[in-house]
Amino acid sequence: MAGLKILSHRYERTVTREQLLDPDARRDRTDLDAALNYLLVGSDRRAGSTADDQRSDTILVVHVPAGTKRAYLISVPRDLRVAIPPAPNGWGGGSDKINAAYEHGGGGEAGVQLLSVTLTRLTGLRFDGAALIDFAGLRQVIDLLGGIRMCVDTAVRSIHTRTLFPVGCQQMDGARALDYVRQRYDLPRGDYDRQRHQQQLLRAMLDRAGETNLRRDPVRLDRLIRAVGASLTVDTNGVPLEELALTLRDLPPNALTGVQVPSHPETIDEVSYVVLDGGGNGLFDAARSERMPDWAQANPGWITRL
Repeated sequence: MAGLKILSHRYERTVTREQLLDPDARRDRTDLDAALNYLLVGSDRRAGSTADDQRSDTILVVHVPAGTKRAYLISVPRDLRVAIPPAPNGWGGGSDKINAAYEHGGGGEAGVQLLSVTLTRLTGLRFDGAALIDFAGLRQVIDLLGGIRMCVDTAVRSIHTRTLFPVGCQQMDGARALDYVRQRYDLPRGDYDRQRHQQQLLRAMLDRAGETNLRRDPVRLDRLIRAVGASLTVDTNGVPLEELALTLRDLPPNALTGVQVPSHPETIDEVSYVVLDGGGNGLFDAARSERMPDWAQANPGWITRL
């Protein structure tokens, strides 16, 4: 525990802190002994693009029931049709795909704020914190871990690099892993498969970190923590990072459960969207309470194996 405190103090400054949550999306006070909900947003920054033309490539709600023995990764479909409220930058509000909220807000801190309040109005969830992850920056993190093991269940060719990913479990470096988890075309379930692969990426990184004895390689550990910090912008709702790390430290990688939002594709005004099934079929009610395990048991079709 003393070592964790020392590391927390040492690397506190490597993580950028911003007010990522809109006031209406923020829980008034975070109780680490109660159920927790965090918003994770992965940005798809590309060379030559500006802050206001970025869309959120990945949207995850992390639900941790009281007791921190399990964690549920709830993937929000990027094409989910939602009502996005007005933003201070002049966006007047309207219906759009949820991943456009980040762009309409102007990207960065303001973009996540607009995305967070959009999700709160949709689901009723208020968040205990948020993190903006630069997925391009995760490439270095994966490489410093020595790569990760990903299992490909359907052969697919990247539309970005033309790389072929054959069926089977394989070691991937950062560039290859991130290329793979961005694919959704030519996969049987399209974006649902993509969501599952992104959940698997996070699980694989945690698995690899647990396998690697970083304590015996302080130079590598230093580089890894700095790379992670450089990839993250966080809002912990006033909770010190040290306390949050201590609360979640005993959560093993095999305690992660992937969840997909009950939804279906629909074309509206010649635009392809994803639409919620019955308001999420109780998923968001469960995430607002202690009933998430019950919902998972009652809806195994929406649970993904990581």
